Amino acid sequence: MTTFIDKIKLKYHTLSSGHKKVGKYVLDQPQEVAMKSASQLGKVIGVSETTVIRFCYALEYSGYSELQIEVRKYLIFHKSSLHYYQAVNSEDSSQSNFFVKSMQRDQDYIHAVIEQINEEDLYRIARRIYDSNNILVAGVRTSFALANWLSFTLNIVKGNSHLIQPGVDDINYLLSNLDNQSVFIGITFHRYSSMTLDLAELAKKQGAYVIGITDSILSPLNEFSDIILPINLSTSASATSTIDTGPAVLSLINAIVGGVAIIDKEEFKRRREEYEKFNPGQFLI
Repeated sequence: MTTFIDKIKLKYHTLSSGHKKVGKYVLDQPQEVAMKSASQLGKVIGVSETTVIRFCYALEYSGYSELQIEVRKYLIFHKSSLHYYQAVNSEDSSQSNFFVKSMQRDQDYIHAVIEQINEEDLYRIARRIYDSNNILVAGVRTSFALANWLSFTLNIVKGNSHLIQPGVDDINYLLSNLDNQSVFIGITFHRYSSMTLDLAELAKKQGAYVIGITDSILSPLNEFSDIILPINLSTSASATSTIDTGPAVLSLINAIVGGVAIIDKEEFKRRREEYEKFNPGQFLI
């Protein structure tokens, strides 16, 4: 069955700018759509009631009421991503090969990402990272571990990479050092982090090349990104949890780091040898 999510994604690129604003809001805040009138929704989004209604017509609904009914039904049957994560694992728990099934799902998600990515975009991203003089990586909540791994591995193969850690770093100082030779990489998924979005916007204003890793071309991170990697593992907003997304994102990140490493194999070899000179045990005393 085709949902309002499918319809918005299918027609998004043909919509007017006003209708796109409505579409983004409907995808990001379906709970608000379920509760508000067309007039109230328009005020929140910053468009007219007429624009909201015409958006519904553009999706081939008879009006706002039909869209609202579908959204309400959707919210009844689709709970949080954690609910989905629990449900899938509970279903598999009755089987003797639970751990194999879990890892096979990760395989399926990675294959889904492979089908979506544009290899030329990955080459472009790897080259831009390699040519940069300063790399800032940001991600919070479920994205923090991914951002940490990306920054860590980039430091091994390239150097000059810094993971933004709120409460530890002087963020104003880090941002002030960005210029048009710098790269900012933001990682955020549905229930998008306002902090990551704000940092991406500020990095863009500083002239940095902004790379966005997110879950959809409709993500608000797209607004501030020079290039975006949309990792869409589902046909509906709650079909997978952010926990499920992790292994596929990590695989993509490793591919990007590998791409940076092979641009100058001799330099990578030199950096690896320098890195391996240190005995980590001496810092554990």
